[in-house]
Amino acid sequence: MGIALSEDEAWAFLDAALTGIVTTLRRDGFPVTLPVWFVVLGREVYFRTPAGSSKVARIRADPRAAFLVESGDRWRDLRAVSFSATARLVTDEARRAEVFAARAAKYADRGTGDQRTLPEATVRHYAGDSAIVALAPVGRLISWDNSKLRPR
Repeated sequence: MGIALSEDEAWAFLDAALTGIVTTLRRDGFPVTLPVWFVVLGREVYFRTPAGSSKVARIRADPRAAFLVESGDRWRDLRAVSFSATARLVTDEARRAEVFAARAAKYADRGTGDQRTLPEATVRHYAGDSAIVALAPVGRLISWDNSKLRPR
């Protein structure tokens, strides 16, 4: 019995996760890895970031990326899905609206609260235009679920 998740299990695991880890590449080729809140739509991952962010600049320069979601506090509970991806900026207004609505629904009870309670620097950071980034998997998903291993 293998420990890989089926394609459907992997996408369900991704969809249920709250935080993903996205990796983009600097111009010198070194990776930059950061956490993001995201949604899954049509077997692609979408996340929001300020339009002027370094993530957007890196994606414009090089669309190669990677994405990871993991869970588990003990070895026997470790699960993960990872994939290489092509990143693109979403400009279609209907798709952007769909992503914003899905993201709002997914994180409705996890927000940081009213803007009046946030630091001014945070409000300024997120006040500008938003970019929506789509991550389309390249190749197969890499996954494992150690709970699939039978104890001896």
